[in-house]
Amino acid sequence: MIEVIELRKSFATRTGRVTAVDGVSFRAADGEITGLLGPNGAGKTTTLRMLYTLMQPESGRVLIDGHDPAARPDEVRRRLGVLPDARGLYKRLTARENIAYFGRLHGLDPARIDERVARLADALGMREILDRRAEGFSQGERTKTAIARALVHDPRNVLLDEPTNGLDVMTTRSLRGFLRELRAEGRCVLLSSHVMQEVAALCDRIVVIARGRVVARGTPDELRERTGEASLEDAFVRAIGSDEGLLA
Repeated sequence: MIEVIELRKSFATRTGRVTAVDGVSFRAADGEITGLLGPNGAGKTTTLRMLYTLMQPESGRVLIDGHDPAARPDEVRRRLGVLPDARGLYKRLTARENIAYFGRLHGLDPARIDERVARLADALGMREILDRRAEGFSQGERTKTAIARALVHDPRNVLLDEPTNGLDVMTTRSLRGFLRELRAEGRCVLLSSHVMQEVAALCDRIVVIARGRVVARGTPDELRERTGEASLEDAFVRAIGSDEGLLA
C-alpha cells in the first residue's frame, strides 16, 4: 500500500519559487490499480519522484507498506518497482543483461535472477529479444525491458509513469493484460497516464491532480457521477477546471 500525506515540493526559478506539489494526499491500495491523472505541469511526475526516493519532499510524508522513505530508503526501494518517465536502458547490454544487472543491485542470487527473467519474459512476451542488445530496440521493446527490470526483485508496489506512451496497439493490449495480472496477484499498482481509454479500462480508483493539488478522487463511476458527465474524459476536464475541486 502507498500512502501520501500532505506532500509539498517547490523549486527555485529566476523569478522566485514555484510550488509543484502543494499538499497532495491520497492512498493507493493493494489489489488495485490507482490512476494518477493531471494535465502537463500538474505535479504528477514530481509526486512520483518523491514516492520512489529520487526527490525529498519539503514537508509531508510518504509511507510504502508503512515504511517512511526518509527513515528507511533501502527498505522502501526493495518494496517498489519503478518505471520512470525516462526508460534509460544500457544500450550495449542485452535485455537479459539489463534485467539481471538490476537483480544483482537488489541482492538476488543468480538462480533467482534466472527464474525472474524467465517469468517476466513470458509474462511480457519478450523471449525473442532477451539476448539482443538494447541498442536499436523499438519503443515497445525498450518499455518491456524497463518494466521487467523494475519488477525483477518481485516488489509488492509498482509505480508506472506513462507505461504505454508510444506503444503500438498490440503491445499496449499485452501490457494492459500484464497490469491486470499484477492486480490479481494483490499488488499495489500506481499508474500515471494521459490516455483516458487506458485509465477507464484499467483503473479501480483515480486521483486527479491540477495546479499541484488533488482536485478529485474516486472510482471512474464516482467521478462521472459527481461531474454529471457521461465520459471519463469529460469528467477529467471538468475536474481540472474546477476551482473548488470535486473531493468527496
